[in-house]
Amino acid sequence: MNSKFDVSSGSHVRGCHNSAMESPTTSRLTKILRSVRLLLHLVSGFAQAAVYPHLGHRTQKRMAQRWAAGLLSVLSIRLHYEGAVPDSEAPRVMLAANHVSWLDVYSLISVCPARFVAKSEIQGWPLLGWFSRNAGTLFIERSKRSDTARINEHIAEAVVSGNRVAIFPEGTTSRGTELRHFHASLLQPAVAVGATLFPVAVRYTDTAGQVSEATPYVNISLLESLRRILQQPWINVELIFTEPINSGGKNRRELARYAESAIASALSLPVPHKGSGIPPYPPNGPQ
Repeated sequence: MNSKFDVSSGSHVRGCHNSAMESPTTSRLTKILRSVRLLLHLVSGFAQAAVYPHLGHRTQKRMAQRWAAGLLSVLSIRLHYEGAVPDSEAPRVMLAANHVSWLDVYSLISVCPARFVAKSEIQGWPLLGWFSRNAGTLFIERSKRSDTARINEHIAEAVVSGNRVAIFPEGTTSRGTELRHFHASLLQPAVAVGATLFPVAVRYTDTAGQVSEATPYVNISLLESLRRILQQPWINVELIFTEPINSGGKNRRELARYAESAIASALSLPVPHKGSGIPPYPPNGPQ
């Protein structure tokens, strides 16, 4: 489904940048009110997470989508998306996105509910670790190369059972001004089960339409990240769903290069992979 939509207003939009002149930071009262709303929203999320594992797939998707959209609203994150969003009934779907912030997860869920692969350290986050586990997050120990085989089995099982699974092939976050090399290891399940891969470009901009400096989750704590976000009057997040890639006849490295090229093009950023033999995008053959 090709679309261009502004979730914050519920109407179609022509573009995602806004040059309206606003104060660069919010008032103390506004930050306090947002913090209170955030606390209440988190409490509701923990209550929902307790019953989430016992619900059917359709109900889980609706619940996750509503809660994620509510979180973005509380944080004054204005979500825009466009492109080839996978149909809700499409079989065997994986998503691959560039990684800027922990907000990426909730932005994607708001448009396309999915299970995510995340580093095992997140399990230790206060409250949010428990929330993530109950929501079906697949955790990988990146320090153990042997753990890749285990997590790939779980990804394949989830995709075959009707879940969408989203990965961040960069393996870490960036500041949104560059694209890191896409690792291919977690794309093996797409090849194994014949999944369709949807590359998604993620971009955050501030009130002046520039790349947001408040959203990157790089070398800071979760609390410091929240503080920076709450200081902003609002933040735009743009999701660009590029043309889906049929994994048939391709290996995981080819999928990584295709996804990397597609996202780099959507964000007007250089392709990080400089090796020889990079396949052109879009790939030849039926999509």
